Amino acid sequence: MGLIKAAVQAVGGTLHEQWQDLIQCEDMGNEILMKKVSTSGGQISKGSRILVKPGQVAVIYDSGAILDATAEEGVYEFDKSSSPSFFGGQFGPVFKEMWQRFTYNGAPAKEQAVFYFNAKEILDNKFGTATPIEYQDWSHPIPNQMTGQMQPMSLLVRCYGKYTFKIFDPVVFMRNHAGTSDEVTKDTIVDQMGSEVIGAFQNVLNEMGNSEHKVAVLELPSHTDEIKQTMDAKVFDEPIRKRGISLEGFVVESVSLTDESRTKMDNYELSSNSHLQQGTLVGAYADAVKDAANNEGGAANGFMGVGMMNMASGGMIGGVATAPFNQTVQQQVQQPQAGAKFCSNCGSPVNGGKFCSNCGQQL
Repeated sequence: MGLIKAAVQAVGGTLHEQWQDLIQCEDMGNEILMKKVSTSGGQISKGSRILVKPGQVAVIYDSGAILDATAEEGVYEFDKSSSPSFFGGQFGPVFKEMWQRFTYNGAPAKEQAVFYFNAKEILDNKFGTATPIEYQDWSHPIPNQMTGQMQPMSLLVRCYGKYTFKIFDPVVFMRNHAGTSDEVTKDTIVDQMGSEVIGAFQNVLNEMGNSEHKVAVLELPSHTDEIKQTMDAKVFDEPIRKRGISLEGFVVESVSLTDESRTKMDNYELSSNSHLQQGTLVGAYADAVKDAANNEGGAANGFMGVGMMNMASGGMIGGVATAPFNQTVQQQVQQPQAGAKFCSNCGSPVNGGKFCSNCGQQL
Protein backbone atom coordinates (compact mmCIF):
# COMPACT_ATOMS: atom_id res chain seq x y z
CA MET A 1 0.00 0.00 0.00
CA GLY A 2 1.44 3.36 -0.94
CA LEU A 3 1.55 6.42 -3.09
CA ILE A 4 2.50 6.61 -6.74
CA LYS A 5 3.33 10.03 -8.07
CA ALA A 6 0.96 10.99 -10.88
CA ALA A 7 1.74 13.06 -13.97
CA VAL A 8 1.92 16.76 -13.18
CA GLN A 9 0.08 17.74 -16.35
CA ALA A 10 -2.97 15.83 -15.14
CA VAL A 11 -3.67 18.50 -12.55
CA GLY A 12 -6.42 20.75 -13.85
CA GLY A 13 -10.09 21.55 -13.77
CA THR A 14 -11.14 17.98 -14.61
CA LEU A 15 -9.62 16.25 -11.60
CA HIS A 16 -12.94 15.03 -10.25
CA GLU A 17 -13.90 13.67 -13.65
CA GLN A 18 -10.64 11.82 -14.25
CA TRP A 19 -10.22 10.25 -10.82
CA GLN A 20 -12.54 8.53 -8.43
CA ASP A 21 -11.65 10.71 -5.45
CA LEU A 22 -9.51 13.81 -4.99
CA ILE A 23 -8.20 14.49 -1.51
CA GLN A 24 -6.59 17.82 -0.81
CA CYS A 25 -6.14 20.37 1.97
CA GLU A 26 -6.48 24.09 1.45
CA ASP A 27 -3.65 26.35 2.58
CA MET A 28 -3.33 26.06 6.35
CA GLY A 29 -1.93 29.55 6.78
CA ASN A 30 -0.27 30.46 10.05
CA GLU A 31 -2.88 28.95 12.37
CA ILE A 32 -3.60 25.31 11.41
CA LEU A 33 -0.85 22.83 12.30
CA MET A 34 -2.59 19.58 11.30
CA LYS A 35 -5.80 18.68 9.49
CA LYS A 36 -7.40 15.31 8.77
CA VAL A 37 -9.06 14.91 5.36
CA SER A 38 -10.98 11.88 4.12
CA THR A 39 -13.84 10.91 1.85
CA SER A 40 -17.49 10.96 2.89
CA GLY A 41 -17.38 7.21 3.51
CA GLY A 42 -14.12 7.27 5.41
CA GLN A 43 -12.41 5.08 2.83
CA ILE A 44 -9.79 5.95 0.22
CA SER A 45 -10.44 3.97 -2.93
CA LYS A 46 -7.73 2.62 -5.19
CA GLY A 47 -6.88 5.17 -7.85
CA SER A 48 -7.82 8.15 -5.71
CA ARG A 49 -5.59 11.18 -6.09
CA ILE A 50 -3.95 12.93 -3.18
CA LEU A 51 -2.78 16.48 -3.75
CA VAL A 52 0.12 17.81 -1.68
CA LYS A 53 0.71 21.56 -1.86
CA PRO A 54 3.92 23.48 -1.06
CA GLY A 55 4.65 23.60 2.65
CA GLN A 56 2.54 20.52 3.40
CA VAL A 57 3.30 17.01 4.61
CA ALA A 58 0.78 14.27 3.83
CA VAL A 59 0.53 11.12 5.96
CA ILE A 60 -1.74 8.23 4.84
CA TYR A 61 -3.51 6.66 7.78
CA ASP A 62 -5.38 3.35 7.73
CA SER A 63 -7.08 1.80 10.74
CA GLY A 64 -4.48 2.79 13.31
CA ALA A 65 -1.41 2.36 11.09
CA ILE A 66 0.57 4.57 8.79
CA LEU A 67 0.70 3.41 5.17
CA ASP A 68 2.82 6.08 3.52
CA ALA A 69 3.85 9.72 3.75
CA THR A 70 5.34 12.45 1.63
CA ALA A 71 6.65 15.99 2.03
CA GLU A 72 7.17 16.52 -1.68
CA GLU A 73 4.56 18.64 -3.39
CA GLY A 74 2.66 17.09 -6.28
CA VAL A 75 -0.22 14.76 -7.16
CA TYR A 76 -0.15 11.15 -5.98
CA GLU A 77 -2.24 8.11 -6.79
CA PHE A 78 -3.26 5.86 -3.93
CA ASP A 79 -2.57 2.20 -4.72
CA LYS A 80 -3.09 -0.45 -2.04
CA SER A 81 -1.09 -2.98 -4.01
CA SER A 82 2.09 -0.89 -4.10
CA SER A 83 4.71 -0.69 -1.38
CA PRO A 84 5.29 2.56 0.52
CA SER A 85 7.07 5.09 -1.66
CA PHE A 86 8.29 7.58 0.98
CA PHE A 87 8.80 10.47 -1.41
CA GLY A 88 9.86 12.38 1.65
CA GLY A 89 13.09 14.19 0.90
CA GLN A 90 14.47 15.25 4.26
CA PHE A 91 11.64 13.42 6.04
CA GLY A 92 12.46 10.04 4.46
CA PRO A 93 14.06 8.41 7.53
CA VAL A 94 11.32 9.81 9.76
CA PHE A 95 8.59 8.38 7.56
CA LYS A 96 10.16 4.93 7.44
CA GLU A 97 10.40 4.77 11.21
CA MET A 98 6.81 6.00 11.45
CA TRP A 99 5.59 3.31 9.09
CA GLN A 100 7.31 0.58 11.10
CA ARG A 101 6.29 1.70 14.60
CA PHE A 102 3.20 3.85 14.38
CA THR A 103 0.01 2.30 15.76
CA TYR A 104 -2.92 3.58 17.79
CA ASN A 105 -4.56 1.37 20.38
CA GLY A 106 -8.33 1.37 20.07
CA ALA A 107 -8.26 3.04 16.66
CA PRO A 108 -11.52 2.74 14.68
CA ALA A 109 -11.50 -0.14 12.26
CA LYS A 110 -11.64 0.52 8.54
CA GLU A 111 -10.90 4.23 8.86
CA GLN A 112 -8.72 5.74 6.19
CA ALA A 113 -7.64 9.38 5.98
CA VAL A 114 -4.87 11.73 4.99
CA PHE A 115 -3.32 13.81 7.74
CA TYR A 116 -1.90 17.05 6.39
CA PHE A 117 0.79 18.78 8.46
CA ASN A 118 1.81 22.40 8.11
CA ALA A 119 5.55 22.29 7.35
CA LYS A 120 5.95 26.06 7.09
CA GLU A 121 7.53 28.28 9.74
CA ILE A 122 4.77 29.47 12.09
CA LEU A 123 5.26 33.19 12.70
CA ASP A 124 4.27 35.91 15.17
CA ASN A 125 4.20 34.02 18.46
CA LYS A 126 4.66 36.35 21.42
CA PHE A 127 6.35 35.64 24.73
CA GLY A 128 6.77 37.67 27.89
CA THR A 129 7.99 37.17 31.43
CA ALA A 130 4.99 37.08 33.77
CA THR A 131 7.32 37.69 36.72
CA PRO A 132 10.73 39.43 36.69
CA ILE A 133 13.77 37.28 35.94
CA GLU A 134 17.10 37.71 37.71
CA TYR A 135 20.00 38.84 35.55
CA GLN A 136 23.69 39.23 36.46
CA ASP A 137 24.83 42.47 34.83
CA TRP A 138 28.61 42.81 34.40
CA SER A 139 28.26 46.31 32.97
CA HIS A 140 27.71 47.46 36.58
CA PRO A 141 30.33 45.56 38.63
CA ILE A 142 30.40 45.97 42.40
CA PRO A 143 33.05 44.86 44.94
CA ASN A 144 32.44 41.79 47.06
CA GLN A 145 32.58 42.93 50.69
CA MET A 146 34.13 39.64 51.79
CA THR A 147 36.73 39.01 49.09
CA GLY A 148 37.19 42.45 47.58
CA GLN A 149 36.76 40.99 44.08
CA MET A 150 34.39 42.51 41.57
CA GLN A 151 31.07 40.78 40.93
CA PRO A 152 28.07 41.55 38.65
CA MET A 153 25.13 43.56 39.89
CA SER A 154 22.04 41.42 40.35
CA LEU A 155 19.00 42.94 38.62
CA LEU A 156 15.40 41.89 38.04
CA VAL A 157 14.22 42.31 34.43
CA ARG A 158 11.13 41.77 32.32
CA CYS A 159 11.58 40.72 28.70
CA TYR A 160 9.17 40.63 25.78
CA GLY A 161 9.57 39.38 22.24
CA LYS A 162 8.49 36.96 19.52
CA TYR A 163 9.49 33.50 18.34
CA THR A 164 8.78 31.27 15.36
CA PHE A 165 8.56 27.47 15.26
CA LYS A 166 8.23 24.62 12.81
CA ILE A 167 7.08 21.00 12.90
CA PHE A 168 10.29 19.12 12.13
CA ASP A 169 9.01 15.62 13.00
CA PRO A 170 5.35 14.95 12.06
CA VAL A 171 5.50 11.51 13.68
CA VAL A 172 6.47 12.79 17.10
CA PHE A 173 4.02 15.66 16.82
CA MET A 174 1.16 13.31 15.91
CA ARG A 175 2.01 10.80 18.60
CA ASN A 176 2.71 13.21 21.48
CA HIS A 177 0.27 15.98 20.79
CA ALA A 178 -2.10 15.80 17.83
CA GLY A 179 -3.24 12.18 17.96
CA THR A 180 -5.97 11.54 15.41
CA SER A 181 -7.78 14.84 15.94
CA ASP A 182 -9.64 16.29 12.98
CA GLU A 183 -7.76 19.56 13.30
CA VAL A 184 -5.02 21.03 15.48
CA THR A 185 -4.41 24.78 15.61
CA LYS A 186 -1.50 26.61 17.16
CA ASP A 187 -3.84 28.05 19.81
CA THR A 188 -3.94 24.62 21.42
CA ILE A 189 -0.19 24.55 21.92
CA VAL A 190 1.21 28.08 22.24
CA ASP A 191 0.14 28.53 25.87
CA GLN A 192 2.17 25.53 26.95
CA MET A 193 4.95 26.41 24.55
CA GLY A 194 5.03 29.97 25.92
CA SER A 195 5.91 28.65 29.37
CA GLU A 196 8.58 26.39 27.91
CA VAL A 197 9.99 29.25 25.83
CA ILE A 198 10.32 31.39 28.97
CA GLY A 199 12.07 28.50 30.73
CA ALA A 200 14.52 28.14 27.84
CA PHE A 201 15.01 31.92 27.69
CA GLN A 202 15.82 32.09 31.40
CA ASN A 203 18.58 29.53 30.87
CA VAL A 204 19.89 31.68 28.01
CA LEU A 205 19.89 34.76 30.27
CA ASN A 206 22.05 32.89 32.76
CA GLU A 207 24.52 32.24 29.95
CA MET A 208 24.45 35.82 28.62
CA GLY A 209 25.13 37.20 32.09
CA ASN A 210 28.00 34.90 33.00
CA SER A 211 31.66 35.91 33.09
CA GLU A 212 32.21 34.59 29.55
CA HIS A 213 29.65 36.67 27.65
CA LYS A 214 29.10 39.66 30.01
CA VAL A 215 26.26 41.09 27.91
CA ALA A 216 24.91 44.34 29.37
CA VAL A 217 21.31 43.91 30.45
CA LEU A 218 19.92 46.72 28.28
CA GLU A 219 21.85 45.43 25.23
CA LEU A 220 20.09 42.05 25.17
CA PRO A 221 17.80 42.97 22.21
CA SER A 222 20.89 43.46 20.01
CA HIS A 223 22.20 39.94 20.75
CA THR A 224 19.38 37.97 19.08
CA ASP A 225 21.69 35.76 17.01
CA GLU A 226 23.87 34.94 20.00
CA ILE A 227 20.80 34.09 22.09
CA LYS A 228 19.48 31.67 19.43
CA GLN A 229 22.89 30.05 18.93
CA THR A 230 23.28 29.52 22.68
CA MET A 231 19.77 28.04 22.91
CA ASP A 232 20.56 25.57 20.12
CA ALA A 233 24.01 24.65 21.43
CA LYS A 234 22.74 24.00 24.97
CA VAL A 235 19.45 22.42 23.74
CA PHE A 236 17.52 24.63 26.14
CA ASP A 237 14.35 24.00 24.08
CA GLU A 238 14.43 20.23 24.59
CA PRO A 239 10.87 20.04 26.05
CA ILE A 240 9.60 21.68 22.86
CA ARG A 241 11.57 19.36 20.60
CA LYS A 242 10.03 16.36 22.33
CA ARG A 243 6.76 17.26 20.62
CA GLY A 244 8.36 17.30 17.18
CA ILE A 245 8.63 21.11 17.14
CA SER A 246 11.75 23.25 16.85
CA LEU A 247 12.23 26.94 17.57
CA GLU A 248 13.36 28.63 14.36
CA GLY A 249 13.55 32.31 15.27
CA PHE A 250 13.84 34.16 18.57
CA VAL A 251 13.73 37.95 18.97
CA VAL A 252 13.93 39.96 22.20
CA GLU A 253 12.03 43.18 21.49
CA SER A 254 12.24 44.97 24.84
CA VAL A 255 13.91 44.71 28.24
CA SER A 256 12.72 46.66 31.27
CA LEU A 257 13.94 46.82 34.85
CA THR A 258 11.81 46.64 37.97
CA ASP A 259 11.56 49.90 39.94
CA GLU A 260 13.93 48.54 42.57
CA SER A 261 16.52 47.49 39.99
CA ARG A 262 16.22 50.81 38.15
CA THR A 263 16.89 52.67 41.41
CA LYS A 264 19.86 50.41 42.10
CA MET A 265 21.34 51.13 38.67
CA ASP A 266 20.68 54.90 38.93
CA ASN A 267 22.40 55.05 42.32
CA TYR A 268 25.34 53.12 40.90
CA GLU A 269 25.77 55.55 38.02
CA LEU A 270 25.29 58.57 40.30
CA SER A 271 27.95 57.24 42.65
CA SER A 272 30.32 56.62 39.75
CA ASN A 273 29.83 60.15 38.42
CA SER A 274 30.33 61.59 41.93
CA HIS A 275 33.68 59.83 42.32
CA LEU A 276 34.75 61.10 38.92
CA GLN A 277 33.83 64.68 39.80
CA GLN A 278 35.61 64.46 43.14
CA GLY A 279 38.74 63.26 41.41
CA THR A 280 38.61 66.28 39.09
CA LEU A 281 38.12 68.69 42.01
CA VAL A 282 41.01 67.23 43.98
CA GLY A 283 43.34 67.80 41.03
CA ALA A 284 42.09 71.34 40.46
CA TYR A 285 42.35 72.15 44.18
CA ALA A 286 45.95 70.98 44.33
CA ASP A 287 46.85 73.02 41.25
CA ALA A 288 45.22 76.12 42.71
CA VAL A 289 47.15 75.81 45.99
CA LYS A 290 50.39 75.29 44.09
CA ASP A 291 49.79 78.33 41.88
CA ALA A 292 48.91 80.47 44.86
CA ALA A 293 52.08 79.45 46.68
CA ASN A 294 54.26 80.25 43.66
CA ASN A 295 52.58 83.57 42.92
CA GLU A 296 54.88 86.09 44.58
CA GLY A 297 53.06 89.18 43.41
CA GLY A 298 49.46 87.98 43.68
CA ALA A 299 49.25 85.54 46.53
CA ALA A 300 46.06 87.13 47.77
CA ASN A 301 44.34 86.61 44.44
CA GLY A 302 45.57 83.01 44.21
CA PHE A 303 44.32 82.05 47.64
CA MET A 304 41.06 83.87 46.99
CA GLY A 305 40.48 81.39 44.11
CA VAL A 306 41.15 78.51 46.51
CA GLY A 307 38.60 79.91 48.89
CA MET A 308 35.97 80.16 46.16
CA MET A 309 36.64 76.52 45.20
CA ASN A 310 36.19 75.53 48.81
CA MET A 311 32.83 77.27 48.96
CA ALA A 312 31.70 75.48 45.76
CA SER A 313 32.69 72.09 47.18
CA GLY A 314 30.99 72.61 50.52
CA GLY A 315 34.27 72.47 52.42
CA MET A 316 34.96 68.88 51.28
CA ILE A 317 37.04 67.83 48.27
CA GLY A 318 37.80 64.18 47.77
CA GLY A 319 36.64 63.46 51.32
CA VAL A 320 39.13 65.98 52.78
CA ALA A 321 38.00 69.01 54.79
CA THR A 322 39.35 72.21 53.20
CA ALA A 323 37.80 74.87 55.41
CA PRO A 324 40.55 74.90 58.12
CA PHE A 325 43.18 75.36 55.43
CA ASN A 326 41.31 78.28 53.93
CA GLN A 327 40.86 79.88 57.31
CA THR A 328 44.63 79.76 57.76
CA VAL A 329 45.11 81.33 54.35
CA GLN A 330 42.66 84.09 55.18
CA GLN A 331 44.51 84.79 58.39
CA GLN A 332 47.82 85.00 56.54
CA VAL A 333 46.58 87.06 53.60
CA GLN A 334 45.17 90.26 55.13
CA GLN A 335 43.74 93.19 53.30
CA PRO A 336 46.30 96.09 53.08
CA GLN A 337 45.78 98.96 55.50
CA ALA A 338 45.17 102.47 54.23
CA GLY A 339 48.41 104.34 53.46
CA ALA A 340 50.55 101.19 53.43
CA LYS A 341 53.63 101.17 51.14
CA PHE A 342 54.92 98.29 48.99
CA CYS A 343 58.17 97.42 47.24
CA SER A 344 57.99 98.32 43.54
CA ASN A 345 60.01 95.22 42.68
CA CYS A 346 58.47 92.33 44.61
CA GLY A 347 55.34 93.90 46.07
CA SER A 348 56.24 93.16 49.69
CA PRO A 349 54.99 95.61 52.33
CA VAL A 350 57.54 98.20 53.45
CA ASN A 351 57.76 98.95 57.16
CA GLY A 352 60.50 101.51 56.92
CA GLY A 353 64.16 101.71 55.93
CA LYS A 354 65.86 102.47 52.64
CA PHE A 355 65.94 98.90 51.26
CA CYS A 356 63.28 96.17 50.82
CA SER A 357 63.66 93.52 53.50
CA ASN A 358 62.53 90.86 51.01
CA CYS A 359 64.43 91.51 47.78
CA GLY A 360 66.96 94.23 48.74
CA GLN A 361 65.63 96.71 46.20
CA GLN A 362 66.49 100.32 47.08
CA LEU A 363 63.30 102.08 48.08
